[in-house]
Amino acid sequence: MNKVADFAAIASRRMIFDLPVCDLNWEDALPFVNELASLPVGQTSISFVNAHNMLVMLRDESYREVLERNLVLPDGVGLDIASRVAHGEPFPANLNGTDFVPALLTFMERTKRIGLLGGRRSVVEKAAEKLRQHAPWHEFIVISDGFFDPEKSDAVTAEISQQKIDVLIVGMGTPLQEKWVAEHVGPQHARLVLTVGALFDFVSGTVPRAPALVRAVRGEWLFRLALEPNRLWRRYMVGIPLFFYQVVRHQFGRKERIDRAEMPQARPRLIPPNKLAS
Repeated sequence: MNKVADFAAIASRRMIFDLPVCDLNWEDALPFVNELASLPVGQTSISFVNAHNMLVMLRDESYREVLERNLVLPDGVGLDIASRVAHGEPFPANLNGTDFVPALLTFMERTKRIGLLGGRRSVVEKAAEKLRQHAPWHEFIVISDGFFDPEKSDAVTAEISQQKIDVLIVGMGTPLQEKWVAEHVGPQHARLVLTVGALFDFVSGTVPRAPALVRAVRGEWLFRLALEPNRLWRRYMVGIPLFFYQVVRHQFGRKERIDRAEMPQARPRLIPPNKLAS
C-alpha cells in the first residue's frame, strides 16, 4: 500500500547497511520534497533515519522492508560516520525531521491541508497551534493522538480521508510509525507522509531542544541524554558503541563480498571426446 512516487526514484542516494539513503543537501532536498507533495498521483513516505533506527533495522527485517520502500533521509552524526567509512565522505546535510519538517512547511508556498497524528492529545494539539503560528497559510488538522487502539486503525484512516489531507505527519515512534503507515495509509489518504518520531514533543515545547551551539557541533544527543537519562541511557551508552561495531563489521563484510564477486570462477574441465567412456 505504501507506494513511493516514481519521481522519487531519481533522488541521489548512497548505501548505508545496504539501505539507500538520500544524499541531498538542503538546497536540493526542500524543492525535491515539495515537488513530491505536489504530484497529482501516487504517494511518497519519508523516513528520517539515525543510528538508533539503523540498529533497529538490522534486527527487524520487516522494518527494513518498509524503509526500502520509503524515501530515507539521514539524521545525525552516526549516519555521517557510517557514510565516511563506506563512501569516504559524510552526507552533505543533516536532514533530521525536527529541523527539516518546519523548514519544509515554510518552503511550501501553496496552501496544504496537513494532518497531525501521534503523541499525547495535549501535546499534538499544542504542536498544531505552534505550527499554525509558524506557517499560518497552511491548515493543520489534528487527526488523532498516538495511543489509539490498533483495532481502530480503520477509523483513524477514515478520518484522514474525510479531512482530505495533502501531507500527513505521523509521530508514533520507530518502528511503529513506519509499519503503521505502510499497512494503513495509501495514496488516497495523502500524497506525502512524514514519519517524525518525537517532533511533536519538540515543536510543542514539551521537550526542549538543545541550544543552537550544541546542535551546531552535533552534540544534541548529549543534551537529550542529560534531560532523560533513565529513558535514553541504553540507546546512547549501549547503542553508540554497538552502532560503531556494526559500521566496521559491515564494511569488512562488504569488502569480503566484493572480493568474492571479483574472484575468477573455476571453469569446468573439458574432457576430449576420445576420452569419454563409451
